[in-house]
Amino acid sequence: MTSHLVLGAGPVGTALALRLAQAGRPVAVVTRSGGGPEHPRVERIVLDATDATALAEAARGADVLYNCANPGSYATWERGWPPLAAAALHAAETSGAVLVTLSNLYGYGPLKRPMTRDLPLAASDHKGRLRARLWEEALAAHRAGRVRATEARASDYIGPSVPASHGLLPMYAAATLAGKPATVMADPDQPHTWTAVDDVVSTLIALGADDRAWGSPWLVPSNPPATVREVLRELGARAGTGEPRLRRMPRGVLKAGGLVVPLLREALGVMYQFDRPFVADAAETSNVFDVRPTPWGDVLDATATVWRARAVA
Repeated sequence: MTSHLVLGAGPVGTALALRLAQAGRPVAVVTRSGGGPEHPRVERIVLDATDATALAEAARGADVLYNCANPGSYATWERGWPPLAAAALHAAETSGAVLVTLSNLYGYGPLKRPMTRDLPLAASDHKGRLRARLWEEALAAHRAGRVRATEARASDYIGPSVPASHGLLPMYAAATLAGKPATVMADPDQPHTWTAVDDVVSTLIALGADDRAWGSPWLVPSNPPATVREVLRELGARAGTGEPRLRRMPRGVLKAGGLVVPLLREALGVMYQFDRPFVADAAETSNVFDVRPTPWGDVLDATATVWRARAVA
């Protein structure tokens, strides 16, 4: 019998399923393609997770349902996220599973102080407002006694399993770790919180297992902030590629590109995260659940090796 159901087999979903399986827990991974890690305790289910009836059937008997899926690029969020979140909510309600949703920090909007979980959601961009609305719907269901729901909010991912297409940092590193200059879209010298994939996994597992987590969002514990330049410099030192060469794209050029390229237009809406300090304070998560971030040096060591090999491949 499946005790843990994971939606999505991206960097987090895959690592989560493996961690659970290695701990001896039966786990099923739901994807459209049937992807996911190969492990004797991992069942891979081919399923469209927006199909509420089919997902509810897959969740029958599950103790925890982790929604780690991503409906695609920014441009598809508005039509992709609502049915996915609604189906996950329905599956949790009918099965009795705890619903643990993986989210991000977009809902807080631009701030002049570090983010903490209790801050009001005041997104300035439609993507952040969407994620805030989906959490509010899950929270309303929790308060009505229909489900037990919680949410883990992570910053931009770092780690060896993060693909080059998953965020600005790995995209920049694909150039600098190949010994080439990187064109950056915002100020590379602003402090920024980076979240290790393994720490996201640890947080998701803790939230699913502890009733103190339910009915609230929690930030994923991360290392102290570092600028884009500092991270690329430390990765380059480990990879032997030296000081990163960065050139900043003029904002006017970025805006002009956004007129014809939807991805650039959507990126502009959240560029405030790199034009000013973007810092998350997850001390409360660490204090309550004893989840600590992986030592920064260990994260960089593992990441540099894989990202360097990928950059020169």
